[in-house]
Amino acid sequence: MTPRSERTLIVLRHAKSDWSGGEADIDRTLNPRGQRQAPEAGSWLAEHVPAIDLAVVSPATRARATWALASAELNESPEARIDDRAYAASVNDLLQIVRELPDELQNVILVAHNPGLEDLVSVLTGESVTLPTSALAVLGVPGTWAELDASTAVLVTSGRATRAGLT
Repeated sequence: MTPRSERTLIVLRHAKSDWSGGEADIDRTLNPRGQRQAPEAGSWLAEHVPAIDLAVVSPATRARATWALASAELNESPEARIDDRAYAASVNDLLQIVRELPDELQNVILVAHNPGLEDLVSVLTGESVTLPTSALAVLGVPGTWAELDASTAVLVTSGRATRAGLT
């Protein structure tokens, strides 16, 4: 029997979006604050996560823009996969996305929306977290992605990235 390897699931809530226009929710862009927040999240990732194997990103404009700005701060940007199921997703939808990840992936980031992301972290870790815009949560995942279930992950850290770290 081979030992179980630890995987890491990083969840990133999209940065602050712009509500001033009349566009559909899925088409909302980032506002100036969001355009500053997203690179800070990327800088934190570059400093604290050795490598990300895959980014699973909601199709919403604000989520894609968040990932584009955050990933630009990384030494090596991973493949990004847009997953339509991540937009306005329930905790069950997000859990299904994660459980379908290939086992060879060790570090995966999921860029999506609340309340689904907060609910996902809560279900997986048994801990309640608040994820304001551009906040991150890092979860340690023992075993395979497919085995991920309620209270099987460990909350390593969470908060909004700033120049001083996560707050």
